[in-house]
Amino acid sequence: MFFPKGRCAILVALIFSYASAVAQSYEAFKTLSKEIANLATLIDSTQRKNEIEKWWSSLQQQNQIPFIDEDSVAFLYQGEAKSVSWVGDFNGWGYDKNFPSRGAKIPNTNVWFLKCSFPKDARLDYKILTDENNYLLDPENKHQQWSGVGGGSPNSELRMPQWKESPEQQVRNDIQRGVVQNDLLINSKIVGYQISYSVYLPQGYDALQNLPVIYVTDGYEYLHPRLGNMANVLDNLIAEKKIKPVVAVFIDHREPINRSNNKRMQELAMNSKYLDFFVQELIPTVEKKYHVSTDFTQRAIMGASMGGLTSTYFAFTRPDVFGMAAIQSPSFWTKPQIYQLCNNPATPRMKISMSSGLINDTSKEGRKMKDILAANSCEYHYREVNEGHSWGNWRNLIDVMLIDLFGIQ
Repeated sequence: MFFPKGRCAILVALIFSYASAVAQSYEAFKTLSKEIANLATLIDSTQRKNEIEKWWSSLQQQNQIPFIDEDSVAFLYQGEAKSVSWVGDFNGWGYDKNFPSRGAKIPNTNVWFLKCSFPKDARLDYKILTDENNYLLDPENKHQQWSGVGGGSPNSELRMPQWKESPEQQVRNDIQRGVVQNDLLINSKIVGYQISYSVYLPQGYDALQNLPVIYVTDGYEYLHPRLGNMANVLDNLIAEKKIKPVVAVFIDHREPINRSNNKRMQELAMNSKYLDFFVQELIPTVEKKYHVSTDFTQRAIMGASMGGLTSTYFAFTRPDVFGMAAIQSPSFWTKPQIYQLCNNPATPRMKISMSSGLINDTSKEGRKMKDILAANSCEYHYREVNEGHSWGNWRNLIDVMLIDLFGIQ
């Protein structure tokens, strides 16, 4: 069965013959669809319940909930509810009302079903929504992706057949690792408060000099093993000699004495004072304490979402300070004046690595910026993936973006 990409449809007649279905391997939707039987119409409720349980158990044992084949997905949920929907990256977490996300209840059972179609290499966050207000992780899906600010919380993760996790996200036990100095503090006179940051030093740092450096907004999240996991990626890339040894400075937007107070929305909204803090206070402090190059061509800024906007703003406002920028799912729509700022042929040539998801993310804005970069002779890489506005998207591209900026030729 074929449905438009990224759309869902309810298959009302989802009742399968257990005996016939077990004989099949559930490998194709055409098989699944053909195995419709009359369990829902069985008069004996005990028999009907037993057959449904056998069918459900068979799917569980084969790790086929959600059921995925090619570009087709069957979301399934078993439980008592008045209504069941699926919300996630694919429907803007419920904000896209044109996306049919309400499941159908198989008659005379407590099983709910929704059929969707997505690109074969998509990866999407989702949750089950019961009775309009109860958000649940999919109890049958072992895959989860953490998301959100300040460590966030888990979502269930849909992995389509051709999606592949970056191998650099894997923890290797056969390499030497760098060191992270956590929760360093700087008292800023410019912004008027204390800011926390952490510093990654590559393996063998003591013997190295004039290292390239990358400053990372949303640094707590980029460092978090369940979110960006970036220190691990750096370890792997450096050990594999895919990038030069790099120092990374992770800036935390949470107030040091009150972690629940996150200032990212004010700091990352093209904030000129925050830029001044970097240029006049943070960068000089880092250059005084660490073996980093003072050459702007060896200095990068990185961020996702509002951090992607900020990375762009920093690089194009002070190209004499930042010669490189890594920009993930940038929230250009919040500050459309960013396009005019970047559309300047006089801007010194810089390296840009930018990415966006294609499913309720920032591809429209990203393509517009890509055209500006091309017109102004920037050295840029632009990638799009079939994912949403999620740490699952961003973490899986950290390796290629670092290679874009710091790769060994």
